[in-house]
Amino acid sequence: MAAGEKIWIIGGSSGIGAALAEAYAARGALVVISGRKQEALDEVSARLGGQVRGVAADVNDVDSLAAAASAHGPFDRVITTAAIYDPGAVLKADQEKAENIIVANLTGTFNVARVGAKHVRKGGQVVLFGSAAAIFGLPQGQVYSATKAGIVNLAQSLRAELWPDVDVRLVTPGFVRTRLTDQNTFEMPAILEPEDAARRILKGLDGKSFEVAFPRRLIWPLRLLAALPKPIAFALSARLKQ
Repeated sequence: MAAGEKIWIIGGSSGIGAALAEAYAARGALVVISGRKQEALDEVSARLGGQVRGVAADVNDVDSLAAAASAHGPFDRVITTAAIYDPGAVLKADQEKAENIIVANLTGTFNVARVGAKHVRKGGQVVLFGSAAAIFGLPQGQVYSATKAGIVNLAQSLRAELWPDVDVRLVTPGFVRTRLTDQNTFEMPAILEPEDAARRILKGLDGKSFEVAFPRRLIWPLRLLAALPKPIAFALSARLKQ
C-alpha cells in the first residue's frame, strides 16, 4: 500500500524510527529520515538501500526542519519519533536534563507538526508519538511522561483543527527495546522489539483509528488504572515506587 509514497520520519536514525524506515522502504515507499547526526543517518541509509535517504534536521530548530521539508517534500506521511529520556523521580531530576526533555519532546513535536502540516499532501498523515507512560502518571516517570501527556493533548487538538486536510494520528507504544528503554533498571512488562512495534504501527496507520496503541496487555491495565477513583489509583501506583 505504501508503494509510491514519500514518507518523512524524524528520529529515523535508530530505534522505532529506523525500524519504521525499513518497513516502509520494504513496501516500496521513498523514505526520508532525519535526526541531528548526519553520520548516523548515513549508516541507516547505507544499510537500507536507495529507498531511504538521510537529511540532517533538529526538532529544536524550526528552520532546519523547514529546509528539509522544502527540499524533499511534499510528503504523504510525516512521522516524528524523536524523543529523549532520563528516568527517575520528578523532583530528583537534573534541572538542565529536565528542561532539555521538555524542549526536545514537547516543543520539538510541536515544531514538527507545524512544519509537517504545511508539507504534507492533502489528506496525508502527520503522526505524533505519545507513550503508554502518558496514560497515568506513575512513579519514576520523570518529566518524560508529562511531555508525552502534552503530546497526546496536542495531537487531539490538531486532529480537530486540521481534519480533513491533514490526517493527524497518535501512536501510543508501550515498552520497546531501544537505547532509551535500555536506561531503565526495572522490569518492563510486555516489552517489544522495534521491528514488532513497526509492524503494529504500519497496520494501525493503514487503518482509520486516530490512535495506534499497543500492546493491549499493557495499555488496557493502564487505562483501567486511570479510570479508577483517584484515591484507589494513587494507592495502587504508589506501590511502584522504588
